Amino acid sequence: MSVAEARDDIHSLMTEIGAAARSAAQLLARASTDSKNQALRASAQLIRDQRNQILAANARDVADADAGGISQVLRDRLALNVARIDAMAEGLELIASLPDPVGEVFWETTRPNGLRITRVRVPLGVIGIIYESRPNVTADAGALCMKSGNAVILRGGSESFHSSQAIVACLHDGLRAAGLPVAAIQLVPTRDRAAVGEMLIMNDTIDIIVPRGGRSLIERVQRESRIPVLAHLDGNCHVYIHEDADPEKALAIVHNAKLRRLSICGAAESLVVDQKVARTILPVIIDDLSRSGCEIRGDAAAQKIDQRVIPASTADWSTEYLDAIISLRIVDGIEDAIAHIEQYGSHHTDSIITENEGAATRFLAEVDSAIVLHNASTQFADGAEFGMGAEIGISTDRLHARGPVGLEQLTTYKYLVYGNGQVRP
Repeated sequence: MSVAEARDDIHSLMTEIGAAARSAAQLLARASTDSKNQALRASAQLIRDQRNQILAANARDVADADAGGISQVLRDRLALNVARIDAMAEGLELIASLPDPVGEVFWETTRPNGLRITRVRVPLGVIGIIYESRPNVTADAGALCMKSGNAVILRGGSESFHSSQAIVACLHDGLRAAGLPVAAIQLVPTRDRAAVGEMLIMNDTIDIIVPRGGRSLIERVQRESRIPVLAHLDGNCHVYIHEDADPEKALAIVHNAKLRRLSICGAAESLVVDQKVARTILPVIIDDLSRSGCEIRGDAAAQKIDQRVIPASTADWSTEYLDAIISLRIVDGIEDAIAHIEQYGSHHTDSIITENEGAATRFLAEVDSAIVLHNASTQFADGAEFGMGAEIGISTDRLHARGPVGLEQLTTYKYLVYGNGQVRP
């Protein structure tokens, strides 16, 4: 097959997928809550029942990735185990237990002329999701889109190709069991990167694109898409230890925020410490991070406190490592900390550790990030932890959604106007 023929073949494939998704979206928008919940619960049980098949497919993906020299962090994102598969199933059941946002009336008024106007939640339509190596996104995204009445086209990373196919097979059987269209959840059945390019110009069938992955993927999608994009570029998350921080809380939170799981976008990449407590609180934290294999790159003041801190470059302050590395900056109070986060942060997730309620209130008000925490780990930046069941991603955009993207964020609204013969003068 020639290059031109291959390109035409991908175009035809994606056109077919898009048309099927549009038809399915029209049916799913009218589906009952009970039928959607039935599909979710059936899919959850199928994922449990097919656990061995999913693990076998994932083992194949991991072996291919290892042969290709995948990094340890990306391998962690890709690999499944029994606990992660069970968590996928539990996530689907939790989504089934949540209120259905479709049809919710969340504003209404009656005008002096008697017109009654309501604002009602409706699905977005067809959502295209482009993601890299995490196979759990396949389950989360499929379930969230379906419950919110949207059809979804999933273009998973080539690394997770077989894992995603096995998971989607369970979702399809769940849809069939509930009498819902299987085309409501479609996985692009090719690793050819041309499929991504096709998705980005399918503005006649796809209503919004959600990319999840590294900077290069996000930048490409934002640059080439003819469709509105919901995304974040980086997760350069900060933990700020204020002068009134509880040392034990600070130690536990920093350890968890950085090291619980290195590969997620909510992992802390930057540690900011008030100079008034740096000499007393930092040695213990540095010792804990170092013993855990974490490299610390700090400014001159931090290097004077502990020789294990290596010099940081300017680039370190804005780097999302997704690795056992953290930058360390000593600042002159909360105003300096907020300024540092504003200059170098990615407006994703930032946390203050303090027992001073006034300082916490100021930090939460002035730090312009999608998620701002007080005395808690940045790794709580997760839709499931917010009670959403799961998430499609964390948005740092201001439109259409910000923070964890769950059921409500996958809807828009329309106005329903009820009259009794009124005409406009």
